[in-house]
This record gives sequence, C-alpha cells and structure tokens, in this order.
Amino acid sequence: MKMQTRIVRFIRRVVPAIACAATSASAVGAQEPVQVASPDGRNVATVETREGALYYSVERDGRKVVLPSRLGFEFRNAAPLSDDLTITGTARNSVDETWEQPWGEVARVRDHHNELRVSVAETAEPGRRFELVFRVFDDGLGFRYEFPHQPALQYFEIMEELTEFRMADDARAWWIRTDDVTHRYELLYSSSPMSTLPTVHTPLTMETRDGLHLVIHEANLVDYPGMNLTGSWERTLRVSLPAWADGVKVYGRTPFVTPWRTIQMADRAADLYPSVIGLNLNPPSALDDISWIEPMKYVGIWWGMHIGVQTWGSGPRHGATTENTRRYIDFAAENGFGGVLVEGWNLGWDGDWIANADSFSFTEPYPDYGLEGLGAYASERGVGLIGHNETSMGIENYERQLEDAFALYERLGIRAIKTGYVGDRTAEGHAHHGQYMVRHWRKVLEAAARHGIMLNVHEPIKDTGERRTYPNMMTREGARGQEYNAWARDGGNPPEHETILFFTRMISGPMDFTPGVFDILITSADGTPRPPEASRVRTTLAKQLALYVVLYSPLQMAADLPENYENQPAFQFIRDVPVDWERTEVLDGKIGDYVVVARQERGGPDWYIGAITDEEARTFEIPLSFLTEGVSYVAEIYADGEGAHWLHDPLPVAISEQPVDAGSTLTLALAPGGGQAIRIRPAR
Repeated sequence: MKMQTRIVRFIRRVVPAIACAATSASAVGAQEPVQVASPDGRNVATVETREGALYYSVERDGRKVVLPSRLGFEFRNAAPLSDDLTITGTARNSVDETWEQPWGEVARVRDHHNELRVSVAETAEPGRRFELVFRVFDDGLGFRYEFPHQPALQYFEIMEELTEFRMADDARAWWIRTDDVTHRYELLYSSSPMSTLPTVHTPLTMETRDGLHLVIHEANLVDYPGMNLTGSWERTLRVSLPAWADGVKVYGRTPFVTPWRTIQMADRAADLYPSVIGLNLNPPSALDDISWIEPMKYVGIWWGMHIGVQTWGSGPRHGATTENTRRYIDFAAENGFGGVLVEGWNLGWDGDWIANADSFSFTEPYPDYGLEGLGAYASERGVGLIGHNETSMGIENYERQLEDAFALYERLGIRAIKTGYVGDRTAEGHAHHGQYMVRHWRKVLEAAARHGIMLNVHEPIKDTGERRTYPNMMTREGARGQEYNAWARDGGNPPEHETILFFTRMISGPMDFTPGVFDILITSADGTPRPPEASRVRTTLAKQLALYVVLYSPLQMAADLPENYENQPAFQFIRDVPVDWERTEVLDGKIGDYVVVARQERGGPDWYIGAITDEEARTFEIPLSFLTEGVSYVAEIYADGEGAHWLHDPLPVAISEQPVDAGSTLTLALAPGGGQAIRIRPAR
C-alpha cells in the first residue's frame, strides 16, 4: 500500500508538469490572456496568443472597441516574426506624476497610467524575442515593440509592420489620403465609414454609432517611418509604412524600439482636446537651458508672394529687400510682435526652384537684402528675424550647409527659422515621410537646439509629441493652411475646414495655420477685389480673430500685409491675444460643425474665448463658470457684425464690452462661416 501511494503521488506531481511543458511548447494558444486597465478602470487592454500568433484587444466600459488584432513584422531575408510566439513573462508598473511644460496648451500635464510589459519569444528557431509594452491612461493607451540586443536579431530590415486595428464598429472617420506618389498632408478632409478608407494619414479621428470618439495616432517617432493606415471592408486598419528608395521600410539594429501606437478615447468630441497622450509617451526634455525658447507672435514677408503682389525670386517685385524688411521690423516693434519672417532672402529662388533644389544657399543673401545689417536693426528694435530655409527636398544640399547656416543665424541673433520641404520624394527616391526623412528632421531639430534656434517646419513629418523632448520644436504646418485661400483651384478652404482641423490635425500638436487675414476678398494688384467664385478667404473677419484662440501655435502669425491692418479696430485683438496658455477648456464642439474653446493666459488672469462655425449660423449660451469666483471681469467682444456672411459680406465686426463674472452666461451669435473672439480681463 505504501508503494502504491508513493506511485500515485508521483503521477499526480510529475504528469501535470510534463503536460504543462508540452502545452507551453506546442499549444501556445492555450495561454491565459493578460490584461492591464487604466487608473479609472474604464479602459482595458488584453494581450494573448492564439495558435502561436500574438493579439491585442481594447475595451472601454466593458464594450469592445478594438477586437483581437494581429501583431508582428515581416523582414527581408528573414522569417516573419508573427507565428510560433509564446508569452514568457510579464511585468507591471504604475505612474502618477505631474510635469510642467515650458509652453503649451496647458501649463501642467498629468501622467497617470498603468503599464504592462509582456515578454514574447519564438518557440521555434531562431528564437527571437521582444517585449510588447502597453501604457493605459484614463483617456486612451499606447503600445510599442521593444527589441533587446540578442544574437538571433542584431541587424534587420523590416518590409512590413503587421500591426492591426480591427475595429468593433464601422465608425465614421475623418481622413486625408496618402499613397506611394503623394505624401502631402495638405488636403481637405473627407468623411466616410472607416471600412471604406483608402490609405490615410494619422491622426485618424472616428466617431462610433454610440457616440464614442477615437483617435489613432503615434508618439515618439525617432528612427522609423511615419505610420499610415489602410482600411478594409472587414473594419480592419492595417499599418502601412512609407519606404526607402529600395523598398525597405525600416533599417535597424538591436536594441531598438518602435514608435508608440496610440488610441485616444473620449465620450464626446470636446473631450479629445487638448490631447497629452503623445506628450506623456515622449522622454522628458533633453535640453538643460531653455531660457532662449520664447513663444511669440510674428509677421512676415510671405502673404504677398501667395497673392501675387511680391515674388520670392529676384526682380522688380522681390519681397525680401532691405527696405521692405525694415518696414516689417518697424511694424512688428510698434505692435508688440516678437518676430519677422522673411522668405526669398537667399540665393536659389530664381527659375524653377522646386526642380533646382541644389541651387539653394542658406547663407548667401540676394544683393538687395542686407542680412548682417538687418539682423542688427531687428535687435535694436527688440524684434527677431525669422529665417527661412526652403529645401525643395534637396536634403543632401541642406545637410551639407546645415552647421554653417545655423552658426551664422546664431551669430546674427536669429532665434527661429521656418523650414520647407516642398516635394513628394528626395532626389534619391526616398519617401517624404519615410525613415530617411524622419532621421533628417531629427538631425535638424538637434542641430537647431545646439545653436539656440526654434523651429517652424512646413511640409513636415507629423507631430508625435517630440516637443516635450526638444521644446525648440515649436510648431509646424502639416495640414492645409491659410495659403490655400490665396491660390487653390477649388477656391480655398471651405467654412467647415477649421472645425475639422481642431478635432483631427490639432490633436497631434500645434499648427502654423497663419490666421489673421483682414483683406478677406484678397485685393488684386490693381486694387480690385476678387470675384466671389475666385480663391479667397472663406470666413468672416471675426472668425479670423477667433482662430487665434481655436488653432493653437506658440509661434502665431498675423498673416496679412501690414497696410491691411491700418485703421482696423479689430486688430487690437491680435495685439492682445497670448500665444501661451495656463489652461484650456473646450466648452462645446462637433466635428465639422463648430468649436467653442476657452483658454487662460499663461501666468495671468485673462481668459480668451474663440468660437467658430461652418457654413451654418449658430448661437451658443456659454456659462463662464471657469472664471475665478468673486472677481469682476470685463468681456471685450469681437463678434460678427450685422449682415455678416462668409460669402456675401464677410467684413462687418461688432466690438463691444460688458461686465461679467463666474456666474454670467454669454450669448455668442455666429454668422454663417463666422466666429467670435472674446477677451475676458479683470475689471480695472
């Protein structure tokens, strides 16, 4: 009996262990899923293996948002990393800290998340391994792949990232397309069910049938192509990466991390903004001294070229002359603006400057532009010159001159530059948003930081939160801005455009939209306004003011010609409005219809409200409960005037004042295509 008992005990102890070992080796799909929830418990991410493949899924409030979706990679000259996978371990961490931005939509950012780190390995040869890291916040989540250094995976060439977003709902999406030929963000947004999407850019904003709002984007893009998404009828969005000229998507060596793939979630559109997930997923500032980084408003020799009264190239209408630049410097100094942008100052603009990218010099001015003297004159007047570097995608030409150019700007006191990248590919055939260009933009950003230069990047790579690490990355274009109102064949941006931008492009970060055009009808060189069907600004003048509050940028332009601001009482709002904020409160909003946002100036008591609408007239009742209790304020109101209409009569502006306090409610009446801008200051 004793011997039989020992045998039974041995069988009970050893056989299950053998069975368990066999299961982990050959039946990976039987592994238990692992989960991580947001601090408030509403958002839950699940990671699991099914028949050797790795999947993740997302729920919010118990309802499915992202169904089990594949993960993995395809390589050149190596087996895919997508099958025969097993979870070998997990680790968890929680963070709750608040950090301060040097500038931004809000002064302080809370980073509150739960982290799950899942170790994954191949069960078959060559036994490669990686970690899948999730960070789950109350407003969404981010996940990325991390590859440690390992003998089985040292150098690699990624041909496809297999990450999917298999959506539970055929949500309505707002999108701009991309393909192998055209990589520009400068398109009008389309709207359709997400199952019908072509290949599109991110951020991709969606609204489900039960009202959940989603944004899929990425964060901390450093050494990787920008992520696009390709739709399918089965409601699956697949990652699509722009390539090098040879077709490879990513060249890498371990240790290596990918960008974070982010999913932001909100119960209403107004709760999407301001988005801080991308900021929290970037490393803290790499700069010890940021005293030279200063948000500002600026004017520029720029709009005149777009409307055809000046030229970038040399000749009788050359805009970047010494005389004209001194005039702009004087205007900036007299109106409290910090900078003057000058385009067309440098050799290379004559002829076909898009085709002749290698002709640009970034240190040699045209003979009629006194660079050295203008730098000194601007400094005397307390204004900074903003240099302009258009590359036309001649990347090698720009990089050859980069250090010399930035050293020159530093010596001349030029603390900000605007860069440009007109073109879809480099001369060597590399994609505009591929890994080659991402590396270039990071190289320029780091060089600018070394020389004390702030950046405003046009035709950029998308914003993925790198301004946290390099706060000299101030603003960028990355969408269809004001310039299209000057010459677009379709007549310009429609009245709904900015109400879409707020919930799409602006989710990623600041935009240099260049508001503030007062000559709405765009007077021609002969002094006559354009006809209504021609390209022109499709807003009221009051909406141009409201855009300073709605469309955030720490470098904010007054885009019109200085003479168009003369004898204009409404110009006072542009003089007054700050470019740096303590708090931001989105009071109301619907994608493509309207936005109402309030912002408190950084370090001060004033609040500003911007309200914009599409082609429909709208009225809002706005409680001012965000004001400090017990303080009397004055609301300085710039509203659409009587009869204002974006198409028929865009110019009337009604300026008024009224006393308000935290218990007041303001009535905002917006004309078709109109807006309202309000400054609320303590009563004197």
